[in-house]
Amino acid sequence: MTVHLLDEQSASDLRAAPLSYSATGGWDGEAPPGYHRLQRSTTLARRDFDAAAEDLLAWRMHSRAGLKVHASEIPLQQETVVLMRWGLGPLSLRIPCRVLDVLEEPRRRGFTYGTLPGHPEAGEESFVLEHLDDGRITLTITADSKLASGLARLGGPVSRVAQSFMTQRYLRALDRL
Repeated sequence: MTVHLLDEQSASDLRAAPLSYSATGGWDGEAPPGYHRLQRSTTLARRDFDAAAEDLLAWRMHSRAGLKVHASEIPLQQETVVLMRWGLGPLSLRIPCRVLDVLEEPRRRGFTYGTLPGHPEAGEESFVLEHLDDGRITLTITADSKLASGLARLGGPVSRVAQSFMTQRYLRALDRL
């Protein structure tokens, strides 16, 4: 799937939106009270760290995982807003987010985004690539979230299964690019 630029009006609307949760800044420890932590990691088959990071920061992993992606900047940077959709046509699920932090170290790259109103969950999710000394590349995804939309709360445990399903798709998608 192709990643598209957001039109100016949509980007402006998303930039003006507040986060859909109380940002606590740097959730490196445990999930905040009331939030669920989902953390998964994989070792990629690919060994091209710079290209893997480029794919991650250009939203290709999200797109390859099956989301329709429209972002204000490609590649992403801090404060980029993105509107992703999962599903078909008018019934598709809206997934708006804002990039809060971009990690750009020689052997670690990634980013964290926070949810905006309309996202089925409220919280933060990070995607971090690490280039190990032996040449292997790991991808770690960490999400601290709580169910936010009526549909997600109605789904209860099924909503958590859907989140886990998408995380697994992300972990596989970066290797298929």
